[in-house]
Amino acid sequence: MRDLLVFGLSELGLTPTAEQVDKILQLHRALRRWNRVVNLTSVDDEMGFVTVHVLDSLAIYSYLRGQKVLDVGTGAGFPGLPLAIFFPQIQFVLLDAVARKIRFVLQMILELKLENAEAVHSRVESYTAETGFDTIVTRAVAEAGPGFASCRHLLAPQGKFLAMKGRYPEIELPGVANLSYKIFSLQIPGLKAQRHLIEITQN
Repeated sequence: MRDLLVFGLSELGLTPTAEQVDKILQLHRALRRWNRVVNLTSVDDEMGFVTVHVLDSLAIYSYLRGQKVLDVGTGAGFPGLPLAIFFPQIQFVLLDAVARKIRFVLQMILELKLENAEAVHSRVESYTAETGFDTIVTRAVAEAGPGFASCRHLLAPQGKFLAMKGRYPEIELPGVANLSYKIFSLQIPGLKAQRHLIEITQN
């Protein structure tokens, strides 16, 4: 698993430290342990964890803007936890409305000693922050248009909203037609399924 992870990271242009790799492996062990008791994710095998969760999460790193990032609907901590591990200079808030998932995320932040990450149990519509986020990320949470609308109050001026998608999101295009958006194709090492990213820029 370590070799698979390091190879995939190199394909994404990332050179991990031994500590970062160890933290990812520690995250996997904890996810499998919790998953036996609490339903966090349907994918926790080694190959799926590396490709579907870790590499898929990190594939968006070059699209992040600024020093303050919000992960909406983080679930079991993806993409927020891998991003926080690899980019300690960025502050991440991981948000989810499901209490059991946020409990896991909070435990991982503590165990992995991620001083740049915070777990919040809340719906995004009712969440407020003192200052806006430079980047807001969602991973298969909602259609991009409504997703952006629900998060817009949390975006900083000139901030960007990133919606992680599978297949080319043609069906969602009418919902973002009046917004400033771009669509990017993502290549995930070891993953045959399509991945795309919708980027909406705050006007």
